[in-house]
Amino acid sequence: MAQFSVNASRFDPYKNFKFRVKYDGRFVAGVSKVSALKRSTEVVEHREGGDPSTGRKSPGRTKYEPITLERGVTHDTEFEKWANKVWNFGSGLGAEVSLRDFRKDLILEVYNEAGQLVLAYKIFRCWVSEYQALPDLDANANAVAIQTLKLENEGWERDYDVAEPAEPSFTEPA
Repeated sequence: MAQFSVNASRFDPYKNFKFRVKYDGRFVAGVSKVSALKRSTEVVEHREGGDPSTGRKSPGRTKYEPITLERGVTHDTEFEKWANKVWNFGSGLGAEVSLRDFRKDLILEVYNEAGQLVLAYKIFRCWVSEYQALPDLDANANAVAIQTLKLENEGWERDYDVAEPAEPSFTEPA
């Protein structure tokens, strides 16, 4: 079976540097890195009394690894506002946590080199378990200040409505 059904002449897998993250119906500005979408299922081993000495294995509980978003520090306050819904220092007794809306569903979109949407994943019930507002600051460094969100989630699935697009072909000018 061909790896690409619409673009049969394509052999290279998609690159990992064209992507966007969306929540609350809009794209999140400046995200430069997203950690891997990863899940693991525990193995339950069991054996019946009359079985030979080898055991049997069956799937157990599945867990989804946290997802980390990174972006350069700017004046955009979206990361901080979301992190503050889980814990907002100094908000007063009983108002530190916003139980009503601290979870968000995310959409992670991947694009090909031509900027066409090729894959999308829906990530469900995310909430901020760790927020880094500023990195270590170093006057001798030559780096961008990065802020980080660590998102717990309750699962993700591929959006199969996003189909492989017909990639444009370019011809040499005459």
